[in-house]
Formats: sequence, structure tokens, C-alpha cells
Amino acid sequence: MTAHKSYFFCGIGGSGMLPLACIVRAQGAEVSGSDRALDQGRTAPKFEFLRAQGIALFPQDGSGVTSPDQVLVASAAVEETVPDVQAATRLHCARMSRAGLLAELFNAAPVRIAVGGTSGKSTVTGMIGWILHATGRAPTVMNGAVMKNFVGQDTPFASALVGSGEAFVSEVDESDGSIALFDPTIAVLGNISLDHKGMDELRALFEDFVTKAKTAVVNIDHPEVAAIASELHQDQLLTFAFDKEAQLVGHHVAEHAEGVAFHVTERSSGETAEVKLQLLGRHNAVNALSAIGATVAAGVPLAEAAQALAGFTGLRRRLERVGEARGVIVYDDFGHNPDKIAATLDALHAFPGRLLIFFQPHGYGPLRVMGRELIATLGERLGPEDVLILSDPVYFGGTVDRSVGSETIVAGVRAAGRNAEHIPARPEIAERLAALAHPGDRIVVMGARDDTLSQFAAELLQRLA
Repeated sequence: MTAHKSYFFCGIGGSGMLPLACIVRAQGAEVSGSDRALDQGRTAPKFEFLRAQGIALFPQDGSGVTSPDQVLVASAAVEETVPDVQAATRLHCARMSRAGLLAELFNAAPVRIAVGGTSGKSTVTGMIGWILHATGRAPTVMNGAVMKNFVGQDTPFASALVGSGEAFVSEVDESDGSIALFDPTIAVLGNISLDHKGMDELRALFEDFVTKAKTAVVNIDHPEVAAIASELHQDQLLTFAFDKEAQLVGHHVAEHAEGVAFHVTERSSGETAEVKLQLLGRHNAVNALSAIGATVAAGVPLAEAAQALAGFTGLRRRLERVGEARGVIVYDDFGHNPDKIAATLDALHAFPGRLLIFFQPHGYGPLRVMGRELIATLGERLGPEDVLILSDPVYFGGTVDRSVGSETIVAGVRAAGRNAEHIPARPEIAERLAALAHPGDRIVVMGARDDTLSQFAAELLQRLA
């Protein structure tokens, strides 16, 4: 379908664009692209990796769009004033959204496993991909995060996997409504909570998503998901939950410093298997149970799926341990909405040690939408000795309403009786964290949509050392 086309990706370095470009290139199409981060000299290794895939990169000045035969691929966030878009308009190039192209590839696959939900879908997608890969099913996987199992010398940014099997596994995005473009054989839904849209709109999107699938793998521990599941025919459902009646039941959860473990029982057969994960937190037990449900629906025996998960090493920036220096552990984490932040804090609070958290909000818009819920989560989940530092929200240009900023969140968290500070820029944040840190503390660098956060976490570790 794509082999005889030429695609130009505007914003090719984005977490959703890079893996898609790699999949399209691996299927034989000509791929090129541009990125503002490339022009600004940020995250150079990512672009070196793309060039190594045979993908030509250009400045974001329109110089890469030269033929009407090129298909311009751009996210909805790319403005009409961007020179690449203007060049494509002059040449009458066809234009596709990132989600539209991904849906076209996904919907053409014989077995289509789509992972939806507000939180955890990248981890679940990686788990499903790893189970199918480890059991010899050679899936194609599209993820929004680097899957550490597939990282190698030639694939340092393994957020995509191109396989020869029938299965295409992808996370799908509700934030822009593009989830509606996907036609899954198996739809996985773990949770629904406030992030980019209001709850009524989210409920409608996710209900349509699972209704289309042959099998809906749903978490009935989550009230919003259970409500949707109650409207589906039983033959369409594969339910999962912990310690309650479901088709897949998780039980005997045990959290350890090296990971979380639990047992899973298949109600119809009575078969039980033990699952041992290398990942922290009860939320990852939930993620694992949903991945097992998806792969069982795809024909993987329960015991094989459970055993494969023992080898899953996780995703980059999902509560990823960067290292330890002077008795202080540094973590790099993608937490940016209330659910994700709560899961990270709960996982770390299962073990002793104060948390020093640097949180960079992923935009001014999200703070307006979920500021109240964010304050409530932080006020409830932070420990009395923990310290939260918020920088200004991430901003790489464009027009945006900045009426709600980090100082608003800090004021709310302080009013809830927790320690919070607003320090706008990173140099001062690094100094403050280094001054605060004592042996036994854990530093967490938290935020989304900014690859340089990982670099900052590594620099913090070096500074401590």
C-alpha cells in the first residue's frame, strides 16, 4: 500500500511520528522529513538514527517538499504558516494526518490489536508486542515510547517494531479524536480519566472504540470502563480485574524493590499462572493483566503470556531508574496527568525514602483543563516530607493562552499542606535539587513532550556524583 509512495513527515522527531516513519520506510516507501528540534540543534542522536534508516532530513523551511507526488504527513498541531505546509499547498501535494496514515496501515492488517485508555497504553502496547514477539508471532508494533526490549546498537530508538506476522499492535489516541479512525479486531481499554478532553466526550469516544471490536478486553475494576462494558454483548467481552469476578482475575499482588508479582486465573478453564515483572508498582500489574487479556484473545496460551512477561524490561521514561549517586536514586518518568502521576507516586511510596520531584507541565492548555484534578492528586499523594518543584510549562513556540501557569498549581498544592515550589528554569532547579538531596532520597524528573528531560535527569545524576 505504501511501497510506491513518497512521504514527507513534518515534525518527524515527535514520539508518534518517528516510529510511524520507520514503519513506513521499512515497508518500502520513500520517506523524508523535517523537525523544529533538528533546526534548533536539540536531540541530535534521534535524527542520526533516522538518517541511518535511509530517511532524508531537511530544515523546516519548505526545501524538502519539491514534488506534487509527495504525501505530506503532519499532526493537527502543525500550523498552516509552517513553510513545509505552504510548499505542499503550492504543489497540491496530498496531505495526511499522522493518525490517518497509521490507521490506514493498521486497518489493513489481518489481526489488529489497539490499546486505548487515558493512562498506561504505551506500557500495555509494549507488553503485548513483547509477548507476541517472545512467543514467535513476529508482530508489527507502533508505540509512543521506546521499548527497551527491542533496543540494540542499530535500533536505539525502538518505539516501533516491524514484523512479518499477521498482528499489528498500536496504541490509539483519544486526545485528538483519532481513535475513531481505527478498526480493531481486539480493543484494549484499561481506564478513562480527565486529560485532554471532558469526560462526556471521552466516554463517547471509548464506547465507540470498543463496540467496533470483535473482542473488547476491558478493566472492570475501573468504574467508567465497567459502565461501558455493561452495554456490550457478553460474547464480545474479555473482562479482567483484581480480586473480583471477571474472565481473567488477578490476585495475590506482591510489590518488591525489584518489581511487582501476582497470579492470574482464567475463569473458564481454572488455569492459573504466576506473573513476575521487572517493573515497579501495582499499576503495572494492571497493565500486565490487560496485556495478557489481549494476547489470550489473540490465541496465546495463558501460561506462555505470563512467562513471557518476566522478560519484559519496560519502556524508556516510564518510571525508569537512571542511576544512583551518593545514596540518591534518580528516576526519569513520563507522568503528566493526574492518573499517571498518582501511579508513580504510589509505586515509589511503597518503599521508604523522601521524594524530590521536578515536574515540567506539558503545556499551558493541559493545566487549564486538569489543573484542579492535578492539585487534588498532588495534595493527596505527596508525602509530608516530599518536595515538589514545578518549572514553567514546556513551550516551543506558537500561540497559546498562558492564563493558568505553574504558579497556580504550586499555590494549590501548598494550600493542601504539601511542600511545593515554582522555579521557572532548569539551572536553578538543578541547584535546588542538588542542595536538597540527602542519602535515601529519590529524585523524580517528570513530564511529557520534551526529550531533553531525560538529558536533564542524566545531568542531575552526574551532578550528584
